Amino acid sequence: MCRWAAYIGAPIFLDEVISRPGHSLIAQSQHATEAKTETNGDGFGIAWYDARSEPGLYRDVYPAWSDPNLRSLAEQVRSRLFLAHVRASTGSAISRNNCHPFVVGRWSFMHNGQVGGFEGFRKHADMLVPDALYSFRKGATDSEVLFLIALAEGLETDPIAALSRACGHLSGLSRSKGLAPHLRLSAAFSDGKALYAARGSSDHIAPTVYYRWSASRSGWAVVSEPLEMDEGDWTPLCPGTVARFEGDKLDIFDLSL
Repeated sequence: MCRWAAYIGAPIFLDEVISRPGHSLIAQSQHATEAKTETNGDGFGIAWYDARSEPGLYRDVYPAWSDPNLRSLAEQVRSRLFLAHVRASTGSAISRNNCHPFVVGRWSFMHNGQVGGFEGFRKHADMLVPDALYSFRKGATDSEVLFLIALAEGLETDPIAALSRACGHLSGLSRSKGLAPHLRLSAAFSDGKALYAARGSSDHIAPTVYYRWSASRSGWAVVSEPLEMDEGDWTPLCPGTVARFEGDKLDIFDLSL
């Protein structure tokens, strides 16, 4: 399973999440504590927002801990909103196109989890992506398909409902053509204005998501695992919900799977 971290608030350097904390995202790429696999070395990526509506994107296939360019970029770039991901492949190839986050226009998306038996019905899943969006299908992951289906289902106008419908389509295919568990999901996505985080599962095991408000930074951190092992004020996102973060405001919605 993958690990990810996101931030929204007053601009900070990316390294305040990616590399500086004791249990930073780079640390989690080597020693995750709340995942099936301790090591997440199958690539990494960052999507960050600044003055323009569309995010910057940097992805590569190297392990996050071994790429000096990632550390250098994280030490120099400041952003008010960013998504960062380290990957542990569940079957698809190690390639840049399969690294998260995925970006279409102003939207960015990253995911940890699985759609059960996806390789057995990948063609059927791809057929759910409309022609207008299919040119954005660059890789072979279930995560990218989930994102494109959510866009097709109305992510621009009703993000929570669109994600719920996209999850329903893929879990339905898994139930009819795939394997259990049919869907496990922790995801973060953004339009450059708000940050959304979702957690859910078709069984009783939902991938972890935590969030925390920092008054000193005036921002929210949303993560797969807390960034410091001794910090006790991280709040777990309840399974079956989506959180929306904007400014200092947090709203929680139900996620239908």
